[in-house]
Amino acid sequence: MRAFARRANISASYVSMLEKGDINPSVKLAISLDRDLAANGGLLTAFVADAIEHRNVPSDTPIHQDGFVPTLVTDNAGDEDGEDATNRRQMLRLAGAAAMGTVIDDEATRRRLNDAMGAHRSLDEWSTAHEDHLHALRTRPPAQVAHDLSIDLDTLSRQIELAKGSELVELHRVTALLAAIQANAFTRLAQHGTALRWWETARWAADASRDLDIRLLVRAEEAGHGLYGQRSPQSVLRLLTEAEHLAGERPMLDLAAIKAKALSKLGRHAEAEAALRRMTDLADQGARGDTQGFWTPSQVYFSQSWVYAAMGKEEPAARAREEVLRLTSSYVYETNIQLHAAWAAIVSGGVEQGASQAATAIAAVPEQFRTVHVLETARMTLRAVPIEHRTRPAVGELRAILADSA
Repeated sequence: MRAFARRANISASYVSMLEKGDINPSVKLAISLDRDLAANGGLLTAFVADAIEHRNVPSDTPIHQDGFVPTLVTDNAGDEDGEDATNRRQMLRLAGAAAMGTVIDDEATRRRLNDAMGAHRSLDEWSTAHEDHLHALRTRPPAQVAHDLSIDLDTLSRQIELAKGSELVELHRVTALLAAIQANAFTRLAQHGTALRWWETARWAADASRDLDIRLLVRAEEAGHGLYGQRSPQSVLRLLTEAEHLAGERPMLDLAAIKAKALSKLGRHAEAEAALRRMTDLADQGARGDTQGFWTPSQVYFSQSWVYAAMGKEEPAARAREEVLRLTSSYVYETNIQLHAAWAAIVSGGVEQGASQAATAIAAVPEQFRTVHVLETARMTLRAVPIEHRTRPAVGELRAILADSA
């Protein structure tokens, strides 16, 4: 940190305050830090997103570029500090453009061309877009997913404004699916407030579509991702109860799986195991998850791995993990089942082994893939350590790597 502070020509204490979120950098400093850290615009993207969300920054301010630093085009007079406060707020919105440069210009050009040609995506093309974004969610950094999806969501919103009749209803279905993916991406980024608003949009769109399958899918996804620090387990169970009421007599495999994990998180292990049996029975009877690609067969075994790990039942947890590995290549699942193994070891009394295993699993994950789903699972693993063992070296190592990843 001190070495970086020297390179950036600021104090180490100032770097520390930036890192903790105690202060916000200026536009010039944000640009400088992005360059010095070789973040290729990533830091500025986060900087601008934060500004848009928290500082009421307008989206249509004209600027010109003076070298690397964007300069506001304005006739406003300066304030008592010699700089107009409105100008500063507007520049926050535009800071990312300095680093994104040709990428942003290229996207604006593409949109103008599409508008000029009257481009209109068919429902089949929107279906392909949904599949593409879902694949990206499982294989790419969530920040990239959220950025790319936001472009399609903008296009979708403009198409909805012109749609009528059956096409409008179908576009509501598309909106529900894409909004659910966006909510998932923001959940992974720990931007829970933004994620909750996208879950709300997904629910509204699903209800507007009048498609029961989509309505249940969105509610199941919202409940399941809520378990990763976004909601309390009690709130998740209330969401599940509402979804079950909506489902009526329809067997819902994903709802049973999520309920098992929520009960496990509350320490209600007997009820969680009973929910697992219900889930397994439904699977044996031929029940399947959604038809939109969100649910995968590995989730049955992932739920078993979670619940048995929390109970310290290492053998059934290990069998479930083998099935997960056989069925999926998701980076989240692959990391989390390693954490489940560590969790099970800790609950069974192998604190040093489990803590060391968990720390190794997290350290092996590139930072851009250390999502909430991974880190919250590691925190559940850490919370399983008995109080009297929390001063052990391996436990300290796990705690330190989690602090660094926060």
